[in-house]
Amino acid sequence: MVATTDGAVRTIRIDRPRAGNALTLATKDLLLGELQRAAADPAVRAVVLTGTGRAFCAGQDLREHAALLAAGDPRVSSTVRDFYNAAILTITGMRKPVVAVVNGVTAGAGLGFACACDLRVAGRSATFTAAFAGVALAADSGVSFLLPRLVGSGRASRMLLLGERWDADQALAAGLVDAVVDDADLADEGRRLATRLAEGPTEAFAWIKASLHHAASTDLASALSFEEAAQGALFRGEDHRDAVAAFLAKQRPTYRGR
Repeated sequence: MVATTDGAVRTIRIDRPRAGNALTLATKDLLLGELQRAAADPAVRAVVLTGTGRAFCAGQDLREHAALLAAGDPRVSSTVRDFYNAAILTITGMRKPVVAVVNGVTAGAGLGFACACDLRVAGRSATFTAAFAGVALAADSGVSFLLPRLVGSGRASRMLLLGERWDADQALAAGLVDAVVDDADLADEGRRLATRLAEGPTEAFAWIKASLHHAASTDLASALSFEEAAQGALFRGEDHRDAVAAFLAKQRPTYRGR
């Protein structure tokens, strides 16, 4: 795992390129730790999640998984709760934007990580597949919840049941990613996008994230109540007051995340 900070942007890079950035027990611990540290660091205002080499994340490392199954290791059963659920909830609950910079193969839990991020930009060589049914498993890593909300229930069913593999253009057309750029430009585009977010009203972004996730599984009345609470909190914030003053003065606001 490689984590670097550039200004207010933290980049977390899954770093097992020879294994397609597949997730071993050790890699899971490192990734969850980096996500939690990024979430807790007030100096970090936006996060980039990406992979090294020709893969974003190929999901579970099946070689290690097979060995754990053969040994009857109890961590096989607990890994969904202890890692996958925890990682997805950390990404979605993080009070700052997270950008998936998808640089290649994206499968299984890797697909879940990409779906959990707030924005997704892909290189032209990126591919997307659920992969779970291919090894006789159901969806995890939030895919059953997040994927249909991005691409619709019909497309999600096809990807999950038939094991469809989408290229970057198919993912863009389906709404799975927000932009596709040449591979050579991907890192710069991800950095540009994250920097733009880091310079924005991050406290408002935190409430926007929370509002979207709340509204995804509730009714209109509850969503309206949540919006009321969000605006009430933001009305009292420095960023809102400064932004209104800047608008009236026809100036560009400077946001401090307060």
